[in-house]
Amino acid sequence: MYNWLMKFFSADMAIDLGTANTLIYVKGKGIVLNEPSVVAVAENRLLGRKEVLAVGEEAKKMLGRTPGTISAVRPLRDGVIADFEVAEEMIKYFIRKVHSRNLLAAPLIIICVPSCATPVERRAIQEAADAAGARKVYIVEESTAAAVGAGLPIDKPRGSMVLDIGGGTTEISVMSLGGVVYSNAVRVAGDQIDLDIIDYVRKNKNLLIGEATAEEIKKTIGCAIAPKDKKEERSMKIKGRDLLSGVPREAVITESQVAQALSQTVAKIIDTVRQALELTPPELSADIVDYGIAMTGGGAQLRDFDTAIRQATGLPVFLADDALSCVVLGSGQMLDDLDRFKHTLQTMY
Repeated sequence: MYNWLMKFFSADMAIDLGTANTLIYVKGKGIVLNEPSVVAVAENRLLGRKEVLAVGEEAKKMLGRTPGTISAVRPLRDGVIADFEVAEEMIKYFIRKVHSRNLLAAPLIIICVPSCATPVERRAIQEAADAAGARKVYIVEESTAAAVGAGLPIDKPRGSMVLDIGGGTTEISVMSLGGVVYSNAVRVAGDQIDLDIIDYVRKNKNLLIGEATAEEIKKTIGCAIAPKDKKEERSMKIKGRDLLSGVPREAVITESQVAQALSQTVAKIIDTVRQALELTPPELSADIVDYGIAMTGGGAQLRDFDTAIRQATGLPVFLADDALSCVVLGSGQMLDDLDRFKHTLQTMY
């Protein structure tokens, strides 16, 4: 009776709880929220707990700029919950925001998790959503949702391969007849790319930059392959702290330098693709030769990444339409047609 009543007060939703961004799809409305997975908290010593000051876009602006009493944190690392208490508050905040702060809201929720998440980590995500007020929680693997969102015919007797590069994890899956034939995930993705850029600038330019600057470099001139024509090569001015003098300084970084900085991470992801191809059954491999590899996720938008994988494998590689939103759009389709996709969903209890 309670569940039946709550349907009238709640908008069922699919959540892509990403390391970098959280996207929410509401049944019948589409994507209604896209905000950074960042929470600003202050330690309340009197009550002995953390107090949430800001969530999402507002909290992201505080990264690297907070005083000692406040910290801007990402409650998810490598696609799974690192700080349960803060993650619960973040999910609760997003649910209330979608429902215009309706305290009676108790939606059915589908949450995406990386395939490398352990049963304990999956249970933690489900418990966080339950504690945030969900009446029912289903879990689906990100790569499956990404394949559905990219428009791949996963329920047909045909091999479909999807490479989903998010903030914390890179997942590759081969699907056929509605099931996962092969799946693997490595905790190397967009966040590692940012760290590579920070490390390169520190070692080669004696300049210390923050995560926000590294992300800006990645989005502006980031590339997987260095440009052949140096005359048309783009560059970017960056600002940070000089490691020798300790004072702020400006420097210039080029596309070739960024490609050099990212070479190891790009190589690791390509090795993951090669390993998947080696372990794929022959008949499905033939389908992948014909139809190629679909790339989804924010990290897949790195310029020339598809070209690098194409050169390494000799297979067709294409970037899905709206790659950044494929996971939440796919889980949204599952939400709209639960009966059809019920076999791909799981619940931990």
